[in-house]
Amino acid sequence: MERGQEVAVGQGGIRSATPEPKVARQPLRQEVVDGIKSYILRNQLRPGDPLPTEPALCEALGASRSSVREAIRILTALDIVEVRHGHGTYVGRLSLSALVESLAFRGLLSPDDDFQVMSDLIEVRELFERGMAERLVRSLSDEQTDRLAALVDEMRRAGAGEGHGFIEADRAFHTLLVAPLGNDLIGQLSAAFWDVYVIVAPHLDVFTHEHEAATIANHQRIVDAVRDRDPAEFAAALTEHYAPVRKRIAEARARR
Repeated sequence: MERGQEVAVGQGGIRSATPEPKVARQPLRQEVVDGIKSYILRNQLRPGDPLPTEPALCEALGASRSSVREAIRILTALDIVEVRHGHGTYVGRLSLSALVESLAFRGLLSPDDDFQVMSDLIEVRELFERGMAERLVRSLSDEQTDRLAALVDEMRRAGAGEGHGFIEADRAFHTLLVAPLGNDLIGQLSAAFWDVYVIVAPHLDVFTHEHEAATIANHQRIVDAVRDRDPAEFAAALTEHYAPVRKRIAEARARR
C-alpha cells in the first residue's frame, strides 16, 4: 500500500483515517499516548466508539506493541480509553475520576493538604450552587423537593439518635440539589468533596450537637426557599450553611 493512502482501521470498519508517517526510531511512550489521543480527535470519536486493534495502532503510530500497551494503560487510568476484555478497546467516558482520586489521595499524603483541598472544594461547590441559584430553584421538581425534605428528616432523625447516616443523607441532599443541572463536572466535583471529607472529618473533632442542629436548620431553609421559588433566599441559605464549615476547617488547621 502506498504511503498516504487512506485505510480503514479498527473493529468493525470504523472511520477511515490516514496514518501518520512512520519514523525510523521507536516513538517515546508519551508520543504514543499523544498519537492515540490525536487519532481520537482527528476521527471525531465519541465515548463508547471502538478504537483500532493493537496491531493497527502499532502500524499507524510506528510503535511497538509494548509501547502501545503501556500507552493504553496510561489512557485507561485517565478514563480516556476503556479496555473491554474479550471485545476490544474503546473511547472511555472521559470523566473526572482521575482528578477525584488525585484530590482524595492528596489529602492522605499531607496532613496540611487535606484541609486545603477540603477548603478549595467547599468554595467550588458553594460557587456552583449559589451561582446556579435561580436555575436550580426553577428546575427542581416538586418530587425532587419532597425528596430533599425527606433527606433533611433523615438528618434530623440521625441527629436525635433515632437513625444512622447523617453524612450519607447530607451527601445525598447536595447530590440531588444539583441534579437538575445535568452537569457531570459539578456532580463529580461534589463527589470529590465527600471523598475528601471522609479523610478530613476525623480531624474536625469540634462537630458538636449545636453544629449538627445548625446544619439541619440550614438544609431546611434551603428546602423552604426551593418550595417558595425564591432564589435570593436560596443563595442566602447556602451562604449561612457554608460559613460555619469554613470556620471549623480554619480552626482545625490552627490547632494542627
